[in-house]
Amino acid sequence: MSFEQAMDRLEEIVKKLESGDGSLDQALALFEEGSKLAGACTAMLDQAEQKVTKLLSLESSAEAPFDEIGRASCRERV
Repeated sequence: MSFEQAMDRLEEIVKKLESGDGSLDQALALFEEGSKLAGACTAMLDQAEQKVTKLLSLESSAEAPFDEIGRASCRERV
């Protein structure tokens, strides 16, 4: 299930729970499903954040040598 699908399902669950329709057993089942989906969404967001952090650190470390080389060559020309 994608993040977007999980969020859509969570919205459905919240609407159903807020409506108050259904039995206590149905509400508990929906709550349990919602809790699992919320955990899955949190995990997906954590993974995305870690990936972005890793990409940014790779990008900044890849730029540093280039910047130093660029500065050195500019100084040599002056």
